[in-house]
Amino acid sequence: MNIFRRGISTTIQLQKRNVFTRSFSSQQQYPSSNRFFIGGALVASAVTGGGLYYYFNNTEKFFPKQSSTGTLGLEPVEKDTVVVFVLGGPGSGKGTQCSKIVKDYGFVHLSAGDLLREERQRQNSPVGELINTIIKEGQIVPMEITISLLHTAMKKSGGKRFLIDGFPRALDQGLKFEEEVCKSKYVLYFDCPEEEMLKRLLNRGKTSGRVDDNIESIKKRFVTFKETSYPVVEYYAKQGLVGQVSCKKPVDSVYADVKKHIDAVISK
Repeated sequence: MNIFRRGISTTIQLQKRNVFTRSFSSQQQYPSSNRFFIGGALVASAVTGGGLYYYFNNTEKFFPKQSSTGTLGLEPVEKDTVVVFVLGGPGSGKGTQCSKIVKDYGFVHLSAGDLLREERQRQNSPVGELINTIIKEGQIVPMEITISLLHTAMKKSGGKRFLIDGFPRALDQGLKFEEEVCKSKYVLYFDCPEEEMLKRLLNRGKTSGRVDDNIESIKKRFVTFKETSYPVVEYYAKQGLVGQVSCKKPVDSVYADVKKHIDAVISK
């Protein structure tokens, strides 16, 4: 049976169960409390099902075995690593502000979205088609993929201060990242009205070439952010770890507010 036919079978099975689980250790079953769920919409096509089949049956290619106690087998980062999650709706200006922080403070800027887009374009990627389909739907890529890509980029950079832009997009992603990689020291949240974000994204879509810079995908992304990403902000806010910045002001004025939060983070 070829991968396309197996993809059909995978799609049908997952749509019926509306859940998939996978052990990322050959000796230990992946804990049921950490199983992740995505709807049948994410596996609507046989192509996507084929990607899922290949992904779940070739995880050793994507998550190489290393010396670690985590369920994903990721090599530990340095103990003094500083991670700041950068959150905000699509088009809120996260990337622009991150570039300024990198210049002034020497942080390494990692965009979860950019890493996923690079992976889906990588030749012979076992999860490229799956990532592409999910992004088009404005939905969330399975956290194991995103966390692995972020961890790899962190290790390759050689840095110790990181801005992780556009992640976590759901609370379970944040908790899993902290379990597998390291704790987040702070969350920088960019608050921007939807009408402003929509205007920015449509304007960007004229030249970006991104599959998700269109009105249908943008609206889906807004819904996803409200329903799954904003609860992340609320969770960390209860711990006193969120710095909220309004994006209604000019870029330089926004950055003046951002600097106050970053100064507080690195002074701790």
